[in-house]
This record gives sequence, structure tokens and C-alpha cells, in this order.
Amino acid sequence: MSFLCTFSEPVVETRSGRLRGFMMDGIYQFRGVKYAEAERFQPPVPVEPWEGIRDATSYAYNCLTVNSPGLKPYGMDFGMRYWPQSETCQYLNVWTPSLDENVKKPVMVWIHGGGFSDGSALELVSYDGENLSREGDVVVVSVNHRLNLLGFLNLSGYGEKYALSGTAGMLDLIMALRWVQDNIARFGGDPDNVTIFGQSGGGMKVNALMQMPAASGLFHKAMIESGIMDLLKETSAEDSRRVADGIVEELGLDRETIDELQRLPYEELAQAWKKTAARLSREGVNVDWTPVPNASYPGEAMRVGFSEKAKATPLVVGGVVAEQLLWRGKLYDPADPMETKLRHVREQYGEGAEILLAEFQKAYPDKDINDLLYLDSGFRKPMLKYLDARVQAATAPTYAWMLTYDFPVYGGLPAWHGSNHALTFNQCIAPVFHEPGSRRLAVQMSQSWAAFAHTGNPNNPEIPTWTQYSAGNETTMVFDSECAERIDYDRALIFAHDQYCPKLKLRPSF
Repeated sequence: MSFLCTFSEPVVETRSGRLRGFMMDGIYQFRGVKYAEAERFQPPVPVEPWEGIRDATSYAYNCLTVNSPGLKPYGMDFGMRYWPQSETCQYLNVWTPSLDENVKKPVMVWIHGGGFSDGSALELVSYDGENLSREGDVVVVSVNHRLNLLGFLNLSGYGEKYALSGTAGMLDLIMALRWVQDNIARFGGDPDNVTIFGQSGGGMKVNALMQMPAASGLFHKAMIESGIMDLLKETSAEDSRRVADGIVEELGLDRETIDELQRLPYEELAQAWKKTAARLSREGVNVDWTPVPNASYPGEAMRVGFSEKAKATPLVVGGVVAEQLLWRGKLYDPADPMETKLRHVREQYGEGAEILLAEFQKAYPDKDINDLLYLDSGFRKPMLKYLDARVQAATAPTYAWMLTYDFPVYGGLPAWHGSNHALTFNQCIAPVFHEPGSRRLAVQMSQSWAAFAHTGNPNNPEIPTWTQYSAGNETTMVFDSECAERIDYDRALIFAHDQYCPKLKLRPSF
């Protein structure tokens, strides 16, 4: 093990000033780098230059969240961690193998999940970019930004000052990408080879960035992981204004006193939102936090069409076979006799059980029938529709993947929402990933992600040939104990499942 941190090195000169990080086992790390400043509900601005050397050796604040963070299902699998929260949260972290400006390594900018309301770049141990940087020979950047009402409260009806408040969180991400363009060469990165990637809400943010004109010159490739779904609907301008009006009314403010919103304690805002959201949701108003269509963001691609940037950006899209297992609490024992498993399937799917059993065995002939009880279509069906629309519109290549591995926990659980993090970052630290199958997949997936960052093509010696997804050749790389390329293998299963599966609706907690 090697470690370096002195008064003079490693020190990097950025456009705003000098930063001191540290080097551990050959990877330089710069943590808690301030990339922007912002007044509440206002677009971000670059940080003011400073004199001397600032320490960048510790992670900085996460964004405040409405609900206190809590333990999540299968916590032993994830490696959860928590960090102080603040409204001042525009910080990023860098992992790099070199500080030589001439090496120009690919840059991978990670955007965390949690919808548009929660999460952070530090939430999971597996978000650390050290191993991906080392083994993939890339520069990894992770980003915190404004969330929930701080990032997406649409106050545009209260004057030009607040015109972009409904996309403030996305504008933070654009500012982070501008920081990368301005500074990443000093960290050994290539500003002309930047890949953005994110999972769940992070994938949705990647999708949104591809639609935003101000972001179009700031990245060159994109990866969406479990980020195409119907469970979280884009909030309309009308619904978002009703939410804003309700909060303003709840706080006893009006157009004349609206600027008080910038000074009230966050907790007062959060409580006003909870009351407003509970009331409006009963009236059918969408109270989810998402970017609000405005001058900076035209809207989601499947609603308004793919932007020219989205069409021309090489893209990798994928997910996991049992996404909603993260939220569905019931587990089934693989050791149960077959008649018990079949009874569970028939109880869950009713008249659709026999259809689903037949389609499941076609799509996954080697899987335990219990896996059908965890199968997801809430993410997978929208993903298939997105892929079909994308390849009809795009000029750049599209690659599709699915993770269908059964992890050795509770006798075998199929890959659930977020279980791919440890594999794509090659961070098999948490207990359930600390076994040979997971470790092998971690090499295969992380090397595929890094290969895409290098060249725009995920093929590499660790996996079989991975063909582009196209109309009539809907090819998916299935990551499992044995990785294989399959063509349109689960469409009938997924569309039948969508018809018969009890629907899960993700709603805010009031």
C-alpha cells in the first residue's frame, strides 16, 4: 500500500485556485471540490478564485433531503453510508491514475440516483471511483447537486428572477460538466472524451442532460442504468406551478413577499411541501420532483422527441431483471417444493400465471421459477419502448444490456435495483458481492463500461461480442454467470407481465 499527501503534493492548479488531494495505491483522489455557488432557487455561478491551497482530502456536504435518510432493504448488500447535509452542496470528487496533462485519459462523470429528490454521490461505498479508475484507466468524477424543492421547485410564476428554478438541480450538473471541461486536463483527463453515466434517478438525469442545449457540448457519450421508467412521471409545468402556489400559500406568502422563500429555514419549506403534496396528490396532481420544462429544458425525449444531441450521442442503456425487489418486501425460499412455487406464482398473477410461466421459461430456461415472482416490467417495458424509439431516431450507436444474475443471498435473489453498482464500479466490498460470481461480473461489467468510455464501443476481451441494438436486431448483452448476447429475448414476457403484475407506484413520503 502506498500513500502520499504533503504540503506540496499532490497539488493541482485549477482555474479557480490550487487544490491538495492525496494519492493512495497509485490513484490520486481529490474529494469535496467546490464547483459552483448558488443562491436558493437561482442558477449556479462559478466559484470565486482563492489564494493559497485548499484541501480536497475529505468529502463535502450532500444536499438536504425532505425525509431523513433511513436504512434500505438488503442494507448489508449495498454498503450504505451517510454524510452531513447542507443547502450548499455543489461539490464533486475526482479519482485519476495520473496528473499529467498530456495523457488525456477518458473521463467518466457519475450522476447518483435517488430520483430527483434524494441520494448523493457518497450514499454507497460502491460509488467510489478508485477501482474503476485504476482498472479501467479512466478519470472518474462524481457529483453532488441540488435536489427536491431546492433543485426543482417551479417558481417561474413569481417573476423572471425564478424563471429557471424548476431546473436548478440540472443546471448544477451542467456547471459541474463545465468545471470538467475547464479543469479535467490538469487531472490527466481528456475534456474531449467525457462520458456521463448514472443509475435510476441518475440515469434519468443523463437522459435529461441529453435534451438540454446548454449541456450539448460538455459530454460525448452517455450511459443510462435503470433510468427509463413509468413509475416517475415528468411533472408538467401546470402541476409544478400548483405545487409552488400551494407551498407559497401554506407559508402565508404572496407575490410581494415571495423573496422570503430564499431566507426561510429549509425545514419550514419541507414541512410546507409535505402538507401541500399530501393535499394535491389526492386531487390527482403530480407532486413528484422532476425537471420542469422551461427555456433550459424542452422535456423528456419520449414526450417531445429526441434532441439532435441525443440522436448523435453514443449510448448504452440497461437495467436489472428484478428492479422492484428493492421495494417489494416479500421473499421466497428457493428450497420450497415446486408445488409451493407454482402456488405462489398463481396467487400473484391470477389468470395470467400460466401465460407468464410459459414465457418465463422461454426467456429464462435455466432460472428458478421463484425469479418470476420478482420479475420487473415497470422499468423494463419503458426501456424496450425507449430503445425502439431511440434506434429509429439516432445516428449514433446504441448498446443494450440486462443483469440477470442470482446473488447468493436468501438462497438466491435475482439482481435488484442498484445491485449493479458494485459490479460497474468493481467495488465488491459489501458482503453479498464478496463471492466469485460477483467478482467475475465486476470485472466484465466495469471493463465494458471503461471500454465504452475509451472508444464509444463496450466490447472488450472479458465478454463475448456485444452487437449494437437496431431495428430487427434488438440485441441485448445479458450479464449473468455466463454472459451472452440475446436478441429480443424477453419482450413477450415483459409485455405479458406488465398486463398481469400488481402495479407498484412510487410516491413521496409525506
